[in-house]
Amino acid sequence: MKLQQLFLTAILTSGVALSATAHADNSTRVAAASALGSVLGTTVGKNIGGQQGALIGSALGGAGGAAAASSSKNRTESAIGGGLGAAAGYSVGKSVNGSTGGLIGSALGAAGGAALGNNIAKDRAAEKAAEKRYNKRHNHKRYYDSRYNRR
Repeated sequence: MKLQQLFLTAILTSGVALSATAHADNSTRVAAASALGSVLGTTVGKNIGGQQGALIGSALGGAGGAAAASSSKNRTESAIGGGLGAAAGYSVGKSVNGSTGGLIGSALGAAGGAALGNNIAKDRAAEKAAEKRYNKRHNHKRYYDSRYNRR
């Protein structure tokens, strides 16, 4: 129990230091904030509602941490990835190594899911921009003159 409290204190302390520098949209910062949020959500949820509360708390904490650290363009994808990764990581970690494994699993799952969601959002935005550039150069729409269409 003392090791778990020491672990959580170290995470919360680093979270405070990280929150001052977490401006927006670096994948590492998004992953770290999501991991910290999922650990915090897991511990609070476990104290409030047992194992089900820990699962829900890890998902909400992971999504909240990812949303707080990502930019507004990538916020939704990062939050979804962080929440799903935290919930899956908690359940896998819990079955492997008990409650401590659940904490570690939720942190790792939230970090991976949030980083993946952030990268998916960035790739989608880049693809959309490239398509817009292509369509601007090669306009495939045909504009008919109205006087020739009145037959």
